[in-house]
Amino acid sequence: MASLTRRRFCQRTLPLAAATTLFGINSASGQPSSKPESPDKEKDDGLDWHDVEDWGIEGRGWSTKVMAHYYDRLPAKAEGVVRDVVWNLSRHSAGMLTHFDTDATAISVRYSLLSANLAMAHMPATGVSGIDLYAHDEEGHPRWVAVFQPKGGAEQNGPLVNGIDPGKRRFTAYLPLYNGVSKLEFGVPRGSYFEGVGPRPDKPIVYYGTSITHGACASRPGMPHPAILERRLGKPTINLGFSGNGKMELEVAALLAEIDASVYVIDCLPNITADVVAANTEPLVRLLRALRPDTPIVLVEDRTYASAWIKESSRERHRDSRAALVRAYDELIKGGARNLYYVSGDDLLGNDDEATTDGSHPNDLGFMRQADAMEPVLREALGLPAADA
Repeated sequence: MASLTRRRFCQRTLPLAAATTLFGINSASGQPSSKPESPDKEKDDGLDWHDVEDWGIEGRGWSTKVMAHYYDRLPAKAEGVVRDVVWNLSRHSAGMLTHFDTDATAISVRYSLLSANLAMAHMPATGVSGIDLYAHDEEGHPRWVAVFQPKGGAEQNGPLVNGIDPGKRRFTAYLPLYNGVSKLEFGVPRGSYFEGVGPRPDKPIVYYGTSITHGACASRPGMPHPAILERRLGKPTINLGFSGNGKMELEVAALLAEIDASVYVIDCLPNITADVVAANTEPLVRLLRALRPDTPIVLVEDRTYASAWIKESSRERHRDSRAALVRAYDELIKGGARNLYYVSGDDLLGNDDEATTDGSHPNDLGFMRQADAMEPVLREALGLPAADA
């Protein structure tokens, strides 16, 4: 497939600088909290409970046998290889989801979290620690149904949705973005049809990035742009966003290359300055290309900080980091790199400064706009028709 030129997706370079804030880590050590058996589990609640581990989770790049914990995002061998903060963040279940079929008119959920800190100052508990439920309509399109609103501590148990119209459907549930999970079950009224559906076998889109890729500050787990694009493109997705720590590190890149991806999306600029962009981009791409010669790679510029219009320091950082990424892209193309794509940061969040929660991290509107900006590039890289075709 012929490579897209940078200029198709980067028509102009505005005098805007990159600004980023390191997004606070929510879970403490990544170690499971003590989890006494919930009294509710001792009761006859009239529900049949189904453990996700019986059929499988989607959004994890390695098999269960190489994981230290079932819902981790990196394999056990990564501990001590990647930096400790990256390892701890990999305990978050961001990007993971599970599918099941049921004819139940009500669905409950119970799960154990790694941290009892359910929310953050700028991100609600529904996004940090909630379970987000979608159902497929008659045309097979996933549509939102409900989100579980966690309360209390690490142990969660309660109704997810009631009053569903009768009929058998496929459901997809997205896991917490900024918390980890050690146990997850879904309950349906006794006697209801229920069948877990294993992960799709297609090659996944793999995202490596920052707190924004990680999911900050989506209101619920189905709203970060990787999840939106998973639904639009119908492709499994692996989210390797590490809050404040998407730094184009070769240790992480080597792990990425172990995943037989359909596309690698490298979206690290919000966490690194121009000097690091210049030093790390070419080695990272060359490593991926050496290990995965034909897999498309998408380089993404940083989003525009919402207050950059009034802060020269922000505009300067954007200008310098984007210029460094452009130079690296051009050098790679000159060196014969194939299947290399580029996404401009100018319009990732739009131009009205309304698409963030705190000036840095997208709100739901911002994530929708990011998905809109990335979708044409990913369709081209995947060989899919345009969305309006």
